[in-house]
Amino acid sequence: MNKTELVEYIATKADISKAAAGRSLDAVIAAVKQQLKKGGTVTLVGFGTFAVSTRAARTGRNPRTGEAIKIKKAKVPKFRPGKALKDAVN
Repeated sequence: MNKTELVEYIATKADISKAAAGRSLDAVIAAVKQQLKKGGTVTLVGFGTFAVSTRAARTGRNPRTGEAIKIKKAKVPKFRPGKALKDAVN
């Protein structure tokens, strides 16, 4: 499912226009991004938790030359599914 299909699904289920569904989805995504950028978490009970994790600096290898390179530490977004989502999938 891509974003367009998700907007159509939301519009159908919520009985709203596709434009309103698109704006709603964009607002939710923007809110999650903003909270993660601040270092916070977003918990949707029954769905899951979005959080930011720090990946440590490490040494890697250039696959072309085989030489060692330093990879900087980085913040990465993580998603932990909730119990209800896990149960729905299984």
